[in-house]
Amino acid sequence: MNLQCFESIAVSEPVLQGACADTKISCIDTAGEKHLFRLRFKYEEPPSQTHLALLRLSSVMPLLNYGLFTREIRLEWQVSKADFSLLNDLLDVFSKDIFINKLVRRKNPYVLPQHIPSDSEVSEANARPMAKIVAPSLVDDVPISPELNENACGVLSSGGKESLLTYAMLKEVGAEVHPLYVNESGGHWRTALPAYRHHKKIDPNTARVWTNVDRLYTFMLDHMKIIRPDHRKIWADTYPIRLCIFPVYVFLLLPIFARRKIGNLLIGSELDDPRISPYFKGIQHHFGVYDQTQDFDLRMEQWFAKRMPGMRQWSAVRFVSGMIVERILTSRYPELARFQRSCHSCRFDGANLLPCGKCSKCQGVLLFLLANGVDPAIMGYQKEDVAALPARLATGVLRLDEEERDHSLYLAKLTPNFKGEENAHVETIHLHKSTSDLELVPARFRHPLLKILTKYKQGFTTLKEDSWVPIENATISP
Repeated sequence: MNLQCFESIAVSEPVLQGACADTKISCIDTAGEKHLFRLRFKYEEPPSQTHLALLRLSSVMPLLNYGLFTREIRLEWQVSKADFSLLNDLLDVFSKDIFINKLVRRKNPYVLPQHIPSDSEVSEANARPMAKIVAPSLVDDVPISPELNENACGVLSSGGKESLLTYAMLKEVGAEVHPLYVNESGGHWRTALPAYRHHKKIDPNTARVWTNVDRLYTFMLDHMKIIRPDHRKIWADTYPIRLCIFPVYVFLLLPIFARRKIGNLLIGSELDDPRISPYFKGIQHHFGVYDQTQDFDLRMEQWFAKRMPGMRQWSAVRFVSGMIVERILTSRYPELARFQRSCHSCRFDGANLLPCGKCSKCQGVLLFLLANGVDPAIMGYQKEDVAALPARLATGVLRLDEEERDHSLYLAKLTPNFKGEENAHVETIHLHKSTSDLELVPARFRHPLLKILTKYKQGFTTLKEDSWVPIENATISP
């Protein structure tokens, strides 16, 4: 097996110019040729030199996707001990996740067949990163941010149901909420644009950061010998290689958290059912969604303790299924639900942006809406999208937990061929210490948020002997 595409990837010191930061990413491929990309960030609120460490980490986070493919990731700046430890931990996690979930478990249309690992090559050793992270020096950790406001919440916003519901619930319970967006330079921004425009109109705390990181990912593919040369012409319902996505957004937005003294960082991570084995041939992985897990939140809080003391990272919707997230958003906050766009290929219809209705994300949203008795037109879906849903579901591209899918089909009653099966736990609040620990929600928000969630659930459940079973008289500590 030969996955090496680069000898080294180097990250320069970011250069601050007003509201912009500019970093040089230089790659030397296995033929000795050097390729240069300028990674850019543009803020509405200019970052300061005190945020330089955050901009450095923002610049290197995208490169953690390439630990399997290069011998060295070179940082051209000194790095703190906590930063270096975090980078190495994430590099290891994402390398294993990419090895299993991009090269082994599913067919990847972007990778040349001769570079797909054979059965005998699927090993712990081969899943570990080839790359070593090197830096000129390690320095002691120094706190980056001042004292933080524990009632202020920054929501990583994307226009999806989870971030919209998180925003709405936090506003309702009296938090100071900041909807924060990352505007990638390509078409992916279309998904977030309706919600961003709405938030910009109604909430002065709305902010965004522009970046061309999506073009960096394409640039990297151009110089990876394992990737098909015509990769730009391929459309697939998945990213070719990258899985380290949310850490890029987190560190891009952290200068805003520091400047505004925001004490809570929320990602709209929903229920992660722990029953499916996280091991493939003995190799632990996270099904490509590590940065949406409770484990990621906890690892970030270890880093925050050293670098941004007082910061918390958590999810307000981790305890409920996506179908229930959609139920609460559409029934309790219908005006906000109108701006949800969960789609891989949003299209313009005049000045409006509409979902394609065909991709795996659209299929999931349509199923959830119908299961909850909601007219899909609320989000711009067409009647023909609804009519075509059974045939599209039959293609098998829908990516949902099996029991959540079956229960949604059971409620939606699409056709006699799509009856589904009742799974009552899908409509409960799931309590599980290692994946959905309610105690990790800060005490000041825990009961106010539960008061909302419990109006839309059918009790509490916990995992026993591989089944979600009801909890009688569940008590939650204050």
